[in-house]
Amino acid sequence: MVFASLFFVCFFFVVWMMVYSSVTTIRRKNIVLLVFSMIFYAWGGAQYLIILVGMTFVAWSCARKIEWYRDRTLRIVLFISACVILIGVLCIFKYTGFFLEGFRAVSGVPEEIPVIVLPIGISFYTFQLLSYVVDVYRGEVEAQKNFWVLLLYAGLFHQCVAGPIVRYSTVSAELEHRRVRMGEVAEGAWRFSSGLAKKAILANGCALVADTFLPFDSAALGSVPVSAIWIGIIGYTLQIYLDFSAYSDMAIGMGLMAGFHYQENFDHPYIAGSVQEFWRRWHISLSSFFRDYVYIPLGGSRNGQIRTIRNLFIVWALTGLWHGASWNFVVWGLYFFCFLVMERLWKRWGFSLPPVIRNIYTLLIVAFGWVLFRFTDFSDIAVVAKGMFGLNGNGWSDLETKIFFQNHCFLLLFSALCSTPFVTLLREQFRYVGKVWEGRFGRVVYLVGALVPVVLIVLSVMALVGNSYNPFLYFQF
Repeated sequence: MVFASLFFVCFFFVVWMMVYSSVTTIRRKNIVLLVFSMIFYAWGGAQYLIILVGMTFVAWSCARKIEWYRDRTLRIVLFISACVILIGVLCIFKYTGFFLEGFRAVSGVPEEIPVIVLPIGISFYTFQLLSYVVDVYRGEVEAQKNFWVLLLYAGLFHQCVAGPIVRYSTVSAELEHRRVRMGEVAEGAWRFSSGLAKKAILANGCALVADTFLPFDSAALGSVPVSAIWIGIIGYTLQIYLDFSAYSDMAIGMGLMAGFHYQENFDHPYIAGSVQEFWRRWHISLSSFFRDYVYIPLGGSRNGQIRTIRNLFIVWALTGLWHGASWNFVVWGLYFFCFLVMERLWKRWGFSLPPVIRNIYTLLIVAFGWVLFRFTDFSDIAVVAKGMFGLNGNGWSDLETKIFFQNHCFLLLFSALCSTPFVTLLREQFRYVGKVWEGRFGRVVYLVGALVPVVLIVLSVMALVGNSYNPFLYFQF
């Protein structure tokens, strides 16, 4: 089950909100939220729910004992044991095939590599439980005494699909003491509906552009014209941001409707003026996790240039591997590592570029990075890299490319606009006008603001029903 599906939007989400809003006490709300979260995780198979419950039990029991015991050696043993078990389970499900393929390339065995289905959300709740155990060990949070409360934290269905990675310290107080305010419910409805529209209309539309001009068929990829490849890269660049940020928007919105305040996960990364700034704005919860639990414990930038580069190398190799069990993801992570190191050296030497050039440079670096992210076959990556400059003998354009671009240019333009702060600033200005103007005009502004989420959800459902409906296709040359 995913958020951008008809079943979730029209049934699961509606039933959850009806039941959740019908109970009054936090204890009952937590029971409702826990039950619906467990149903969400068990949707693809009850066995995956057992994994979540088991990993949460390991984190809960080890954290409590870490807090109880005063013997340093025993605390370290418990801490390491919890981390090894949690990371080990993640590796078994996510990286067994990857490691076996590498071993087979060297030794020739095994002949067959088992296909292991990845449980939904395992990467996210593993990192959440790891951060919880580490924070208890450091003494930064108190161990949760109630197992079911910790299971609720680990299993909140809001953020299991694509984040944000919610730290226990962020929601520890709200797990047992929170208020659901109508103003925040309204704001949550806006965030959820805008995220759903981002995914169902814009991201899925951009995905069509990317799939058309960046096919996974190697033979077809070599004949794609230069302009089509660049359009496909632009489409995929927009798709992947709108996709990830949409799920985060929906998670934050549902959290607000339930009384939780999750941290922002994306901050318009495509307006960044450097790769370093891009990663301060992209998947903020993941970047901060690796910073606080890997980079800083390794020494950060405190022990000289060589060790700093070593620490960055480890962090970005792990960042790439976290995104997927394939060598292209590792290369993708190390690709950004190279530019981050280069930018550090530029800054040290006093090298600078005008703001517009910095933004263009960053967009080009990031866009080609998404090519590495998209294709698991390095030969396909090479074909795209050559095709970007016409080195495949692929020509500049053709009639099909021109017609397709004409039919989708407004979609790409609006998607690009939604990747900037423009919509956020427009909404803030709209709300300001509603507060300043009194009387009938002010009421009209508030009414329009209340209707926008409804319109967005209706359009999103139409897009999901049709699976190809896109209002922007009606604006054609």
